Amino acid sequence: MADRRQLTLDLPFRPAFGREDFFVADCNREALAFLDLWPNWPTPMAFLCGPTGCGKSHLAAVWQKQSGSAVQDQVKFSEAISLVDNDRRHFVVEFENAVADEQSLFHFYNRVAEVNGSILATATIAPARWNISLPDLASRLRTAPVLNIGMPDDALLEAVLIKLFSDRQLRVEPDVVGYLLKRMDRSLGAARKLVELLDDMALAQHRTISVPFARKILEAGLSQNESP
Repeated sequence: MADRRQLTLDLPFRPAFGREDFFVADCNREALAFLDLWPNWPTPMAFLCGPTGCGKSHLAAVWQKQSGSAVQDQVKFSEAISLVDNDRRHFVVEFENAVADEQSLFHFYNRVAEVNGSILATATIAPARWNISLPDLASRLRTAPVLNIGMPDDALLEAVLIKLFSDRQLRVEPDVVGYLLKRMDRSLGAARKLVELLDDMALAQHRTISVPFARKILEAGLSQNESP
């Protein structure tokens, strides 16, 4: 049986939630630098924007731990307004590129600002491209810094794959990561799902994860996706 590959990382990293690591790369470095300015943000609200799978939720979790913030469901803004105080004033909000209730968000924003709180919002596109009908809310969202995150490059995906394999204590032959990088979907979510799949299949078949094994699993998955 092959020895477990000794894996090394070239990218800097910082602790995130749980036992995971957040890797710093060109696609997220500027956004992370801005979050590190907290609590000295120029406005109460900031947006993390980028395509699905770029790592917005992970980076928001890094800030959530740093700030002690709560996750706020936007459909419950009206209920949350009265609960905002000096002990509960920092929030993470996930938007689906639309505001469920503009009046509630407007009053929630104002209340958070009154207690010198902060809101980190995530979305795939910047709020300037949203259809906001309430002028006062639109003006506030326009002042919020937009931190764009790009899709991960090969260096970041490689580091994440290695970390995911290492976390699961998987035996991985030396050229597997390079093989996967050339064929996988280019997102952090895809990396997690791929490693989970390889782990499950290797365990079921009592196999070491080699290039031939990975090829077999990827081809089987592609065939299933193409089935009518």
